[in-house]
Amino acid sequence: METKLQELKTLLMEANDLEMAGALLNWDQSTYMPSGGAEARGRQLGTLAKLAHEKATDPAIGRLLDALRPFEESLPFDSDDASLIRVTRRQYERATKVPAAFMARINTHMAESYVAWTLARPANDFKKVQSSLETTLDLSRELANYFPGYAHIADPLIDFADYGMSAVSVRAVFTELRDQLVPIVQAITSQAPADDACLHQRYPEDKQLAFGLEVIKRFGFDFERGRQDKTHHPFMTKFSLGDVRITTRVKENDLGEAIFSTMHESGHAMYELGINRDYEGSPLGGGTSSGVHESQSRTWENLVGRSLGFWQFFYPRLQDYFPEQLKSVSLDTFYRAINKVQRSLIRTDSDEVTYNLHPIIRFDLELQLLEGSLAVRDLPEAWRARYTSDIGITPPDDKDGVLQDVHWFGGLIGGAFQGYTLGNILSAQFFAEALKAHPEIPAQIASGEFGVLHNWLKTSIYQYGSKYTASELIQRVTGGPLSIAPYINYLKTKYQALYAGV
Repeated sequence: METKLQELKTLLMEANDLEMAGALLNWDQSTYMPSGGAEARGRQLGTLAKLAHEKATDPAIGRLLDALRPFEESLPFDSDDASLIRVTRRQYERATKVPAAFMARINTHMAESYVAWTLARPANDFKKVQSSLETTLDLSRELANYFPGYAHIADPLIDFADYGMSAVSVRAVFTELRDQLVPIVQAITSQAPADDACLHQRYPEDKQLAFGLEVIKRFGFDFERGRQDKTHHPFMTKFSLGDVRITTRVKENDLGEAIFSTMHESGHAMYELGINRDYEGSPLGGGTSSGVHESQSRTWENLVGRSLGFWQFFYPRLQDYFPEQLKSVSLDTFYRAINKVQRSLIRTDSDEVTYNLHPIIRFDLELQLLEGSLAVRDLPEAWRARYTSDIGITPPDDKDGVLQDVHWFGGLIGGAFQGYTLGNILSAQFFAEALKAHPEIPAQIASGEFGVLHNWLKTSIYQYGSKYTASELIQRVTGGPLSIAPYINYLKTKYQALYAGV
């Protein structure tokens, strides 16, 4: 059995190597690749995706899984070997339903669609990507249809990112959350917004980047196993557990853009960097779901990075970087500025209180597209209508409307957005447990020390990778299922101190 287990690990490592080679090409396309390489890059990514899929669905893996079943059943459920076999079987059974040729086709298309989006968004020209997006929708439906028996066509696509969730279960969480959020949003936005003019002076790019790197180094981001580069839409990518990279974008008239996206992506990266190194190259060697992954980026960006204690330590350092811009700006003014609550057009720029309205809109539109009740050609108008009705602000153009997010243009339609809101909910739920275990964490944050929090996250969440499903992990860490209560309590407690009547 040990020999068979090692044979399985070798095959899985080979499949993973091909996937990581594709990830490297994707990273290069999003950072340094000249535009002339777009056509060939799409073909290269398609070829690698096909080879990786063929390797991951090798019948030899199925035979080994069958042979190892008695061994798996003889082990404790949470042993590493039993978990590897269990998770591999789940992924293998799913992957074998999809032809390798389809994986090549969809990856080639996504690479080409991404390039089209990078041109269409600055040109504010939805028609440049409409045909490409229609193809993406067709391919997304085709992928879902390889998994018959679903209650909703989006269910397989949601399941890829957040295993165990469905359109029905996500809608239930979103409905409960919306009912709690709307009164808070109304109470705050009926008041005059905080003055954030201090954030919109000219802040040189090099100093913004330097400050962000200083922050995440103190968080615990390992620069011997990671780096940061610039891109159109910030993301984290991994090539191995020893090479995890983040990206950011900089606006010289918006101090928060690069700083908070750097914190955000470092949270994703530290999760991957904290995974047990023995899981390298196996199905256990990655974050367990998009919701859990997002919870870690939101923890460092918001619960830590937008806290008063954090800036009690870091604001004097920021003033050292930008003395002319911030020397006369008080900590209180700056803190209120970075926590300004205001209805806004852009998801990635929105505040903690209104943020979740953005993924909810996108999730609903995804479902309508997949159901066929909304045509791609009508998507810009549907987007404007939902922003008008749900957020109370109408996009003046498509650049800051339907074209603002890369997800549908560089990936699938379906399963992309629910993880953001699930992550916000889980960030507060996990953080509440960290504070129970270590009440000293807030005082340490105010002293610029993050080791206790980082170590608790590594011990409680990071090290396990995909060993446990999201629901299993939540139960282990919190003693219960997903709950919006800690998140709502966090928002109310924080924003009652900033706005009256919350």
